[in-house]
Amino acid sequence: MSRPVLILDFDGTVALGDGPLLAYARAVAAHAASADALVSAVAAHLAAPSGDAIDGYDVVRRVAVAEGIGEDALAAAYTASRAQLGTPDAPIAVAGGLAEFLRTTDAERLLVTNAPATRLDEALASLGLAGLFDRVVTDAAKPAGLEALLDSLDEGVPVLAIGDVWRNDLAPAHARGHSTALVGGYPDPTAEPTYRAATLDELLPALAEWVATSRSDSLPFSA
Repeated sequence: MSRPVLILDFDGTVALGDGPLLAYARAVAAHAASADALVSAVAAHLAAPSGDAIDGYDVVRRVAVAEGIGEDALAAAYTASRAQLGTPDAPIAVAGGLAEFLRTTDAERLLVTNAPATRLDEALASLGLAGLFDRVVTDAAKPAGLEALLDSLDEGVPVLAIGDVWRNDLAPAHARGHSTALVGGYPDPTAEPTYRAATLDELLPALAEWVATSRSDSLPFSA
């Protein structure tokens, strides 16, 4: 019998806080006419998400593009900011009950992120999550990469995808009839998640119940 599969995103889902986003903004600001003004603009947008930005990284990109900063500079700034992940220059936090949930849940736990592997092991360790994922996939190229991952799973296995960006983290799973959990403060009018909350902490009881129900439903019938 296949175990249920949990697919978790990293930035904005497992790793919380604006630290990495502000590190990205500071790196981008090196290419701006006024570095302080760009970082302040990003911080203001992060404090009160609005418009159609899909997440905090999209906020930084939009502010930068409005300042005339090109894609090459953005890519270089992002790469530089990831080298600071989980350090005092780009601090991160984690949902209080996530480590215990991952430690005790009877499911296959996958961490799937579009981010590179840079400092990811160190970041997970700093969050108390080292060794709590059965598989870590970096540079995943979601949403297409999520499609490929779903193709690789056993047929009929229960899947719950958890993330903060509907189109990348959840929509491919939803289209196949899998369960989804959407967290965070960036609205998407097309989103139709099974579960939704502002933070992952709020969803952990529902996720634990989903795992228990999925395992019960997949047990062979015996009279």
